[in-house]
Amino acid sequence: MKILVALLPVSLFLAGCGSKPPAGKRASEAAPVAVKTAPAASVETPEVYEATGTVRARTTAQISAKVMGYVREVLVQTGDAVKAGQVLIRIDDRDLASGQRQAEAGLNEARQAVSEADNAIAAAQAQLDLTQVTYNRMKDLFDKKSVSTQEFDDAGMKLKVARASHQMALSKRRQLEARINQAQEAVQSASITKGYAEIRALSAGVVIERRVEPGNLSAPGQPLLVIEQAGAYRLEASVDESRLGAIRVGQSVSVTLEKTFPARVSEIVPAVDAMSRAFTVKIDLPAMAQLRSGMFGRAAFPLGKRQALVVPAGAVLEQGQLQSVLVVQDGYARSRLVTLGQRTGERAEVLSGLAAGEAVIALRPAGLADGARVEVRP
Repeated sequence: MKILVALLPVSLFLAGCGSKPPAGKRASEAAPVAVKTAPAASVETPEVYEATGTVRARTTAQISAKVMGYVREVLVQTGDAVKAGQVLIRIDDRDLASGQRQAEAGLNEARQAVSEADNAIAAAQAQLDLTQVTYNRMKDLFDKKSVSTQEFDDAGMKLKVARASHQMALSKRRQLEARINQAQEAVQSASITKGYAEIRALSAGVVIERRVEPGNLSAPGQPLLVIEQAGAYRLEASVDESRLGAIRVGQSVSVTLEKTFPARVSEIVPAVDAMSRAFTVKIDLPAMAQLRSGMFGRAAFPLGKRQALVVPAGAVLEQGQLQSVLVVQDGYARSRLVTLGQRTGERAEVLSGLAAGEAVIALRPAGLADGARVEVRP
């Protein structure tokens, strides 16, 4: 009887301990979290090569002076939009204007000499006519033996001199015409040179650089302004040399700046840079108001099709440089570190860390951790 009494407290103590399971056992018996899964699927996907680049203007003009002179006015600032024919810079043109006036004076002098030359031609023609009549009269008399041979010879000599004088007057008139033409060319040249004192925009564009200020001395060929042609830009992408044979002129590409849009390869520079081991591909861009030189852009070049293992993009958790997904294994969520490739819409390519067919939790519920019990629901 004493033995039964002694064992009773012990049995009651053990029964009391068995009524509260350990903490780990309580966690494992927690209600499972309902999840939806999607298999890691091997699908055919476009193979794309992505290259980065910089937006450049198709046409960039360095505006320089054609004449030497001091800059009087600079009428534009950096960032100004200019129109074709707009005056950009004025150079002091007093010396050029003086040269034009001298050329015009030479032309006026040549023109004033025209009447004198015409009078000389008329006088020579009159003298020639008179001499011709005299010679004809002397010839008739000579044929009748009425004048001596000496008198007839004198008449013939006077006729030759009159003809020579007439030809000389005509020659001087032709020389004067050539002089007038030369003076006209000089005036035109001086006028063109004077026009160089006003430097104008050749086409519409935007001033991206100003290198001159009023008072500076400009010299022929010295860049004063840099202007980019408006509305004509392209992306110059740096492409690895191993892709040289896969890219061609006219190829369609996808360009991403502030947004993504289709474009086309317009030029390939085949020379490979020795430092970067890359070549330049130029891609024409559509006209967009927000485009500016120097903007960063990406170009995606389609290279065909390939097999890729993909999962829903919402299944991926990114923590710093680490990327992971949760897979369902024996009713539990198991975390897998993965390496991702390209993202296309709502799908993400998995390069490593998963096998085809594994059930991936498509949308990770808040607070769901590795080792939690889950229940797959449709």
